[in-house]
Amino acid sequence: MEGRDLPAQLDSLLLQLLEDLEELEAKRTALNARVEEGWLSLSKSRYAMGAKSVGPLQYSSRMEPQVCVRISEVQDQLPQFQVVSAGARTPEDVGPREAALRRRKGLTKTQEPEPSAAPQDPLNWFGILVPLSLRQAQASFSEGVTEQRTAPLDSCSCWV
Repeated sequence: MEGRDLPAQLDSLLLQLLEDLEELEAKRTALNARVEEGWLSLSKSRYAMGAKSVGPLQYSSRMEPQVCVRISEVQDQLPQFQVVSAGARTPEDVGPREAALRRRKGLTKTQEPEPSAAPQDPLNWFGILVPLSLRQAQASFSEGVTEQRTAPLDSCSCWV
């Protein structure tokens, strides 16, 4: 009886694999289209503002990501990826910032500016009136991330 079920199980696993590969290809195509749009809009804004006006020299020294990818590994299972916004904190992030001993009395430290709770818009680094193409580039790159965020990233676990 098991001999009859084995080909059916293999067929269903093969069909699931092909469906997952088709979904992966569609996601890659959508992501590549968004990234291509973003780079094209970024090159248009460099042309409009000048090559030196849009570049790494205008980045803030306290630059922080707006989204992060967290990996949670469960024993005997595939790792799960989760795209979270920068403001979200995990229990690992909450805790002491310094691992060393502190001196309670004595020298006073200069306080470092705390990162703001709400991330600032990176377009403000390039001036107040930025070209529309720079805003379109930011929107294209953001759409690429949010499209990937809406679908589960660990859907291929059934055929491994």
